[in-house]
Amino acid sequence: MSLTEFIESVRRVLIVAKKPNWQEYKLMLKVTLLGVTLIGVLGFLVKLIFTLLSP
Repeated sequence: MSLTEFIESVRRVLIVAKKPNWQEYKLMLKVTLLGVTLIGVLGFLVKLIFTLLSP
């Protein structure tokens, strides 16, 4: 891909892209926080299980 093709591709993406509205932003925030929370709880449970099982 040449530089000219890359710039044209970036320009097309920027034309199609739009700023999220407040509802979309809140939904992305909720999904992200839910994912971070689930990963944290999973890590805590794994740590707890290994702590309880170690002699």
